[in-house]
Amino acid sequence: MVKLYSFIFIITPKIKSEEKMKKLLLVCAFVLGLSAISFAQDNNGGQNGGRRRGGNPTQMTARLKEQLSLTDDQVAKVTAIYTAQAKVQDSLRTASNGDRQAIRPAITALRKSTNDKITAVLTADQAEKFKKQLADQAARQAARQNGN
Repeated sequence: MVKLYSFIFIITPKIKSEEKMKKLLLVCAFVLGLSAISFAQDNNGGQNGGRRRGGNPTQMTARLKEQLSLTDDQVAKVTAIYTAQAKVQDSLRTASNGDRQAIRPAITALRKSTNDKITAVLTADQAEKFKKQLADQAARQAARQNGN
């Protein structure tokens, strides 16, 4: 502590009295504490740090827009579909009190319904690409679950 105190005294020659030096140290400690707290609270809390696994509806739609070359009309419809899915999914998670196993069948059915609705909005070529992406995603998930 004495070395740190001496070091700060050398750096700040304008501060002459010990009282001012103690105040400076206190302010530095306070700022350091605030930055640590703000960094710790950066993740909104909750499951998964407050974030969705695939992103929020806007991010998921933007990803599809890029991958499938969606029109502006399709983007609006897909965003509405993903937003509705997110609301239902959130209400299911809230009602289950964190019991993921209990809501797994409902979430699976919701995702299938959502994917069917999105497929209905897409053109034939886009729908084919979308179904291929879903199949690839399912294969990756199966590989993860099998420990590969």
